[in-house]
Amino acid sequence: MNFIFISPQFPKHYWNFCDRLKKNGVNVLGIGDTPFDALRPELKAALTEYYYLPHLDDYEAVFKATAFFSFKYGKIDRLESNNEFWLEQDARLRSDFHITTGEQLENIGRIKNKSAMKAYYAKAGVPTARLHKITDIAAAKDFIAQVGYPVIVKPDVGVGASDTFKLENDAHLEKFFATLPAVPYVMEEFVTGDICSYDAILNADSEPLLESMTVWPPSVMDIVLKQLDLSYYTAAYVPEKLCAVGRATAKAFGVKSRFVHLEFFRLTEAKAGLGEVGDFVGLEVNMRPAGGYTPDMMNFAHSTDVYQIWADMVTDNKRKLPDSGEHFYCVYASRRDGHRYVHTHEEILARYGGQIVMCERMPDMMVPQMGNQMYTAKVADLAATEEFIRFVQERTP
Repeated sequence: MNFIFISPQFPKHYWNFCDRLKKNGVNVLGIGDTPFDALRPELKAALTEYYYLPHLDDYEAVFKATAFFSFKYGKIDRLESNNEFWLEQDARLRSDFHITTGEQLENIGRIKNKSAMKAYYAKAGVPTARLHKITDIAAAKDFIAQVGYPVIVKPDVGVGASDTFKLENDAHLEKFFATLPAVPYVMEEFVTGDICSYDAILNADSEPLLESMTVWPPSVMDIVLKQLDLSYYTAAYVPEKLCAVGRATAKAFGVKSRFVHLEFFRLTEAKAGLGEVGDFVGLEVNMRPAGGYTPDMMNFAHSTDVYQIWADMVTDNKRKLPDSGEHFYCVYASRRDGHRYVHTHEEILARYGGQIVMCERMPDMMVPQMGNQMYTAKVADLAATEEFIRFVQERTP
């Protein structure tokens, strides 16, 4: 099997995907924007060959690199980046090179455009917040008259909480339209709830080989805009309700043979037309692994190897690793350099040293969402999770 992996060096833990593919006998061919000499040794060892490009957004150059590998190694069986930023380009390359495994360009809109996702949630029987595609302020006011303030505005195509705003009154609305970016935006009614992701590795029949739940703060948008401290956790088990809506959503979107990150609100307040407290409401789909170090957190929470499960899906369309039966909570808590905290770095390590599984400085480009210094620990339950977050992030008066 010939597998082209786009940007295998970023995020830095993606070398694991290439490593497990190689262990499964796959010919792994990398295309990336980091010089070969700067790649980590584990990634170099996993790649049969690497094609360096200064800019991965130069489609003609990426096309030529793919054509080179196709000429040298024969038919390309799969091409992936597992990266939200490159999903559309991945689909274009598959379509241009007749790589039939994976999303094709003609169908990419349903998983890239937030407005297009609504119909597939409806097909799955999963409720979603009402949405308005922004045109002018008069139409926006008509929508707000139906749903009320606050409302959320965000790009129809976007990654994470970038360029997302909460509008609470007419003054906010007028300011937004006065500076409206020249990209399509959507407006949604506000939903009060926790954000829970259904993370799964799906086989060729859209059936899960692995399922996991990560619980995020109610507003990642506020984390970015207000530079708050981020904390989130991967739970030991997935509630049956989330399994049900996650599986139904995957089926409705027709997504196959992928690692997916599907986001839902878990209502903390009942809302007419959406559900009762504890019900799940569709937020958005992401047809790639969860961001940051969440795949590693899933490993720690479930005592497994998600990279190997994914590679086995690619080569054998089944899961070979059994469930170990050992499940924990894995919690991430970060701090920002501009804040002052009650407990020192040394005190955190002294108290949780035996439970901390990751501790490092975050890359500059990830700081707005992830913070400067992160601590990740494996703990027994939700109470221990909440105590860890409090200890790490408690600030001085």
